[in-house]
Amino acid sequence: MHARTKDEWRQLVLSGRRALTPELRTAEDRALVALATQGIAGGSTVCAYVPTALEPGSLDFLDALRRVAGRVLVPVTRDPGPLHWSEFTGADGLADASYGLREPTGPVWEPDEIRSAGTIFVPALAVDRRGVRLGRGAGFYDRTLGLAASDARLITVVRDEELVSELPEDPHDVRMGWALTPGSGLVPLGDR
Repeated sequence: MHARTKDEWRQLVLSGRRALTPELRTAEDRALVALATQGIAGGSTVCAYVPTALEPGSLDFLDALRRVAGRVLVPVTRDPGPLHWSEFTGADGLADASYGLREPTGPVWEPDEIRSAGTIFVPALAVDRRGVRLGRGAGFYDRTLGLAASDARLITVVRDEELVSELPEDPHDVRMGWALTPGSGLVPLGDR
C-alpha cells in the first residue's frame, strides 16, 4: 500500500466534511465554542480565522474568543504571500472576499501584526501527531506563521477524525503545537 499524497489526503478529508450531517456539524461547532478560550489571557491578542462552510468552527467561536481576548485578528488575503490581518468585530463587520472567504471591512494591518498574538488558531484539513498540518495547498499560512512570536501557541482546529498518525511533510511546512478537536479538546502535538 502506498502512502497518500497531500492531494489524496485533501480529497479524502473534504469528502468526509461534505458528508457531515448538519446536526453533527452544529454539535461539533458548539463543542469548539465551549473549548475556544482555554488558556486565552484576558486582554490578549488572538489570531483566528473566519471559517468557511467546510471548516470546523463558527462565528460563535470567534465571538467566544472576543469575550475573553482584547483583540481577535483574522486573515485578509492579498496576492499569494503572507496574510494581512484585520480585527474581527462581529458578523456585521464581514464582507465577501476572494477565495470564497469572508473578511472584515475595517483597517488592515501588515503580515507582521501576527507577532502581537500569543495564540494563533490555524485552519487545516488535517494534522498529524507530530504537528504536521495539511492546508488547502496555497501556502498562505506557511508563509505567515514564520512571522509569529517564537512563544506563540500554534493551534490547528480539526475534527477528531482529522487528527491522524502521519501526513506527508514538505520542508516549508510549519508544525503546529496543538490540535483543538470537538471531542478531545486541546491535544498537544510533537514533543510536548
